[in-house]
Amino acid sequence: MNDLNALSPLDGRYAELTAPLSIHFSEFAFLRDRVRVELNYLAALSKTGLFRALTETESAQLESIQSNFSSDDAESIRAHELKTRHDVKAIEYFLQDKLQGVSDLLPWLHFGLTSEDVNNIAQVIELRDSRDSILLPALDALLNSLGHFAKETRALPMLARTHGQLAVPTTLGKEIAVYLARLKKTRDQITAHRFEAKLTGAVGNLNALQAAAPKMDWFTFSKNFISQFDLEPNLTTTQILPYDNWIQYFDALRLTNSILIDFSQDIWRYISDGDLKQAVIEGEVGSSTMPQKVNPIDFENAEGNLGVANSLFIHYAQKLTVSRLQRDLSDSTVRRTFGTALGHTLIGWVNLTRGMGRVAADEEKIKSDLNAHWEVISEGAQTILRAAGRADAYESLKDQTRGRVLTEAEYKSWCEAINIDEETRKRLKSLSPESYIGLAIQLTDHILGELKI
Repeated sequence: MNDLNALSPLDGRYAELTAPLSIHFSEFAFLRDRVRVELNYLAALSKTGLFRALTETESAQLESIQSNFSSDDAESIRAHELKTRHDVKAIEYFLQDKLQGVSDLLPWLHFGLTSEDVNNIAQVIELRDSRDSILLPALDALLNSLGHFAKETRALPMLARTHGQLAVPTTLGKEIAVYLARLKKTRDQITAHRFEAKLTGAVGNLNALQAAAPKMDWFTFSKNFISQFDLEPNLTTTQILPYDNWIQYFDALRLTNSILIDFSQDIWRYISDGDLKQAVIEGEVGSSTMPQKVNPIDFENAEGNLGVANSLFIHYAQKLTVSRLQRDLSDSTVRRTFGTALGHTLIGWVNLTRGMGRVAADEEKIKSDLNAHWEVISEGAQTILRAAGRADAYESLKDQTRGRVLTEAEYKSWCEAINIDEETRKRLKSLSPESYIGLAIQLTDHILGELKI
């Protein structure tokens, strides 16, 4: 299909960015991974003594079906599904076709399972593997770009704002470091998350397996089978795995995206105010009618895509934690959108990384703006006066500065006129907008050290 005809921008406009996720979340991938689960289950059953052990040739055949799963195989399953209107049963029939040469094994395909035993294991493998191979490297690249920008601007003093108004000075690097500290926590949550899966049968009690082989330790079998995929077994389920564990992962992604929406809006403001300059790229156009424009499109694009992703993550938390008694198929159709939420997330992260590679601090403007507003050091001045015992410290500075722009000359004139001891006067005169940055540099260095940047 020509990507110009794609219904979703993930498969059209943004296909190049999201293509790696199709390895995990396409319909082909879901069929492939469920075939893997079914065949691994058959192999695991053969080791229990319920039926004869597989020969080396047969084990190799099962491995070959998995590793060589092709588009033709997927089409074959789809042909079965056109008749069955049941995707997992279609996979079972496909495998029966593949294993006709070992007909005594066919009764043991999908033995004692419900579809959800296969589906949940396949999908959670996709969630974990996409995290490890695609999402975490993309997030790390973004953190690295923020870290290097924070390091370069760690000592660059600038005006801060609270309530949108000029406030105490900070450094540009410290403002970025705050986001790094927040993102490090969510990154650690995402990395450390252990995914759950279940193999417990049609209502969660292993009924069919227990009836067929009551002397088997099905608890241990179930735990061992799930663990072989490096997943956490959950034995207390209904027909479906309670999705609480998966929601915890999505919530960590959602929080990460929310932090990055906040970041996108702040960077947009810095660009709008002229504190950050964007690189002019040859051949690019900022406006169809205003030739001078260089728009912050990477940050705007990221904000939009992260918002779309988060709307889906919110829906997952609302929908997948609720089911009608044992289950209904509304969860199944929602779970098929996981790749969509992760696709919009990936686009947002990649665009922010690209955007950060195109911005630089306008140091001259930042310092000029800062030094035009000596009133922003009034916090420090009144605190020095308080330490010297002046009970009217706040009020005296309020009279001098509230709603006013204070120049350097006016501030120093005030320092000379105020009735105070010479040591305190010296401390007041040592203040300046560029020097009154507290421990901003040290705080930035601390988080950069934690991230090893």
